Amino acid sequence: MTSPVQTEDASSSTAPGAPDVSKDGTQEAKTLAGLSPGQLMWRRFKRDRTGVVSAVIVIIFFAVALLAPVIKMLYGKDPYTLYGQDSLDLLDEFNMPTGTFGGMSADHWFGIEPNLGRDVFMQLIYGMRTSIYTALAATVLIVIVGVLIGLVGGYFGGKADYWLGRLTDFLLGFPSQLFFIASMPVVVAAFVRPDEETPTALRAGAIVAVLSFLGWMGLSRLIRAATLSLREREFVEAAKIAGASPWRIIRKELLPNLVTPILVQATLQLPSTILSVAFLSYVGVGFVEPTPDWGRMFATGAGIYEQDPAYMIFPGVAMVIFVVAFNLLGDSVRDAFDPKSGR
Repeated sequence: MTSPVQTEDASSSTAPGAPDVSKDGTQEAKTLAGLSPGQLMWRRFKRDRTGVVSAVIVIIFFAVALLAPVIKMLYGKDPYTLYGQDSLDLLDEFNMPTGTFGGMSADHWFGIEPNLGRDVFMQLIYGMRTSIYTALAATVLIVIVGVLIGLVGGYFGGKADYWLGRLTDFLLGFPSQLFFIASMPVVVAAFVRPDEETPTALRAGAIVAVLSFLGWMGLSRLIRAATLSLREREFVEAAKIAGASPWRIIRKELLPNLVTPILVQATLQLPSTILSVAFLSYVGVGFVEPTPDWGRMFATGAGIYEQDPAYMIFPGVAMVIFVVAFNLLGDSVRDAFDPKSGR
């Protein structure tokens, strides 16, 4: 059986009403007709300079987060040592960095943190690692739950679709930010006694659970709408006549045709989740001292921006670059998967 992904890509270059092409254009059309959907997507993506540059930036961020321990070893500093307490000439009498632009020097490239005197560069690198890994885990869970519920509701319909739809509507009614703030201490307290310190891994797991609990509904509705359209197509009907089970139809016929919206929504969901992780840490219910995190750096910088405005520049610029690059990457991936796109 041939799915729409294959037939549309194969016929996109010979659509009715297309202008006449030269021999070279005809040869290129024949070449495109023999390529798989993935190869066509890759050819279109490579022509999009914005998408390529965004992909390079995103890869660099992930590589830096992954290689944070190696960078720490080469740099010779770590994000936890109180360098300002060990060397009295790094902080003044008000515990503000001495020197220009937050104490930037050959030893501390981005300066040092006010009050405690930790290295800002290593705080930024490990904060990137914490934020990206936590958001990535939450995004994966959001995509899995959203795709599963959307597929089940859209394909089976009936009571399953009705009750899943009501559950989605109910959860959409929650004020997400207030729910995040209120639920995080409850989730943590369920596993840790009040007189014990909360392990960082448990706090990260709680953040992932809270973010994924109210993050899957938008993707679920999108997948449900696409599934409602696909389940009436000829290739699905042919699979039913051939005796394929519902789950086989979902895996073999529906999922391959839902790759585009899933990938696009995932690339748009990740930067949004990173902002949510930073928000939780900023308001004091996410990651706490001494765990490096972008949101905690913003919380620290908000209290001392008048005395040391340079401290917030580095995490702010890094977060803006990453979020913008990932959003542009999502747009480029969508355009590359669209067989009728002219890019």
